[in-house]
Amino acid sequence: MLEKRTFNSLHLLLGMSLIAYILLGYGIVRSEFGMLMGLWIVLFSSYGLIYADFKAAKTQQYFVLGIGAAVFFRFCLLFYCPNLSDDFYRFVWDGRLLANGISPFAYLPVDFFNGNYTGPPITGIHEELLGQLNSPKYFTIYPPVCQFSFWFSCLLFPESLYGATVVMKLILFAFECGSLYLIYKLLQAFKMPAHLLFLYALNPLVIVELCGNLHFEAAMIFFTLLSVWWLLQWEQKSSQKSYFYGSAIAIGLGVCAKLIPLIFLPFLILRIGILRSISYFLVVGLTCLICFLPLFDLEIVLHLFSSVELYFQKFEFNASIYYICRRIGYWYIGWNMIEYIGKRLALATFIGIMLLATIEWIRYWLASQKPIFKQQIYQLFPLLLLSLFIYFGLATIVHPWYVTSLIAVGVFTHFRFPVAWSAVVVLSYYTYISNDYIENMYFVALEYIIVYGILLGELYRWWVIKQKTEDLLDRSSA
Repeated sequence: MLEKRTFNSLHLLLGMSLIAYILLGYGIVRSEFGMLMGLWIVLFSSYGLIYADFKAAKTQQYFVLGIGAAVFFRFCLLFYCPNLSDDFYRFVWDGRLLANGISPFAYLPVDFFNGNYTGPPITGIHEELLGQLNSPKYFTIYPPVCQFSFWFSCLLFPESLYGATVVMKLILFAFECGSLYLIYKLLQAFKMPAHLLFLYALNPLVIVELCGNLHFEAAMIFFTLLSVWWLLQWEQKSSQKSYFYGSAIAIGLGVCAKLIPLIFLPFLILRIGILRSISYFLVVGLTCLICFLPLFDLEIVLHLFSSVELYFQKFEFNASIYYICRRIGYWYIGWNMIEYIGKRLALATFIGIMLLATIEWIRYWLASQKPIFKQQIYQLFPLLLLSLFIYFGLATIVHPWYVTSLIAVGVFTHFRFPVAWSAVVVLSYYTYISNDYIENMYFVALEYIIVYGILLGELYRWWVIKQKTEDLLDRSSA
């Protein structure tokens, strides 16, 4: 009777979530911050209760219901134009250029209306669409996997903004379904509880930002998980080289969706061996080169990297450490030193990640007993999580959808601060309450006080548990 009552209440929570998702996707715009916050509270309250039910039940019936709900929620958000982000306008712009045989890396959007472009008129490229772009004076920053999706969508719907957007969403929906499957298989491989899948599968930020607001972190997450899965298959199936090189191709495609997976490569060296890592990295590089080949031109590549550089030295949004450095700069210099600070923080990110990798290398070499390969891969996830956090913690821009990658990696660790971050990052949307785009620094401070506070608490707990475990092992061996 209790289980039936719980199961009925679970249906009620899922129904409430569905209504909230539909209202959030189809009923509001991002300037309606109060409505957004109300729906967000409903979604995360339901998410917490639903996850607690799945964790307690541990039955096949509950698991199937959870997977069905996760897929259905995503499906329901496929058929509206994104309302919390305007990036999709640039996606369609790039796709229409590609569909007409023009590289989006070759011209600035404003070039088509200031006389710098002298070619024939391009279908769908007009001033109305230009006015919707959030960075018309910058070259596109989206790598080849994204560009292929843009091109394919606009090839099917050359003049329909809505049609092209829905096709892109369907592509990300497929990636998300693949990620859910891979997380489940990896949890099985690591002998971890299956309910941990729902930390990612039912997380409202993941559902809203990836399939709803159309962000290609979905592709990056899928290819990164696929690379880890194929590494495990390579080890378990008599070191078949097809899985090994398949893993390298997958991580290369992840880099071609978002450049972020590059920061994971130093942590693979010990796990696959120094000599093997050379061939692995060569395949990653070759995959990236092949993907960039249709767009390849030295000037175009320079445009891409100049845009990436400008992205971190001109734009600022929802940052943590950077905002503290910026405030210090105002106190001592009197103006915004983003170009100077941005470069130093990028260098600090590189040093921090390499230091983390170096510590892991030293710890591994000093260990008296080397863990088996599966344990090595499992131990990879906390390092990936911390390296991602270093990257985002020192970034000048942290959009809400960036946190989704932390949630995917965090599933395989004891850290839950990414889930907390996914709940409070919505505070950053206060910026869009008016067209002035002024951030509320009290909300930013509250967000990061919560995130850093939970992270420090979890690091302390992890260290205490680690020390107690090592003490018990020492006593047992004595």
